[in-house]
Amino acid sequence: MRASEDVREELAQISPERACDRHAELSALFHSAGSLHLRGSGDWALHLDVASGAVARRAFALLRIDGIRSELRTYRRRAFDRATRYQLHLEGGDRSLQVLVAAGVLDGRHAPLECPPKRVVARACCRRAYLRGAFLGGGTLSSRRSSHLELRTASLAGASFLVDVARAEGARVSAVERRGQAIAYAKGWDAIESLLSLMGAAETVLALEERAVIAATRAQANRLANADHANLVRTSDAAQAQLAAAERRRAEGRLDRLPRPLQEAAELRLRHPTNSLRELAARTDPPASKAAMHRRLRRIEELGSA
Repeated sequence: MRASEDVREELAQISPERACDRHAELSALFHSAGSLHLRGSGDWALHLDVASGAVARRAFALLRIDGIRSELRTYRRRAFDRATRYQLHLEGGDRSLQVLVAAGVLDGRHAPLECPPKRVVARACCRRAYLRGAFLGGGTLSSRRSSHLELRTASLAGASFLVDVARAEGARVSAVERRGQAIAYAKGWDAIESLLSLMGAAETVLALEERAVIAATRAQANRLANADHANLVRTSDAAQAQLAAAERRRAEGRLDRLPRPLQEAAELRLRHPTNSLRELAARTDPPASKAAMHRRLRRIEELGSA
């Protein structure tokens, strides 16, 4: 998951200047990683649960800019990796309600929304901020084998909303519901690069492009090396078969009975057992072509097996 962490670390350094961008990013964070807790007497609390300390600090700063106090806590997951998780706890209050309604996390009656109203992502800058917040809250990137990027949401409606936001900016994204989770995803490097660029992860894009170029170069080098090895093996096997045929012919005293071009080819192979066909052809008098030398040695093999 190193690629995912690299993207989160980079995105967490981007500070939106406009209030609309802050609200769009907060909206995506809470729609992907938030949960509303109702208490007695009409009280409520909102928790934001994320995997990165950088993301938690970013959310804390965004809330503080809007005058919302929150408490940061940590805990360890009970899963096998025992990873540390980060939670921001927001207490209900007039200012909190005002900001969360403006961000499209709650509706006018303070009920949670599956996805924000379109006004939250009306501008291109807001759409990019929303995509950025979605990755910070519930995004993963895999650059191994088949590359894919996923944005986790609480509902299929939320995933479909992400698809619409991304497509409005020209990125190819699809939605799916898998094992009780709703996910917006992009597959293929071109679609992933477009999405990461929209979010603002330029450094990660360059790093992944460099990694892809190195991997492609290494794969090409391996293919060429394997092809060269295979050619060497075939050439060596062919030379051994030609040498064996010429030696058999000489041992039987029948070498001088061959036509002059075949006799010359056999003698050259006996004197130069490791030479290539091209090298042997250059030694004939007059020099022959590689194809002609191959036909002569092939004929000697056929005569030897007859």
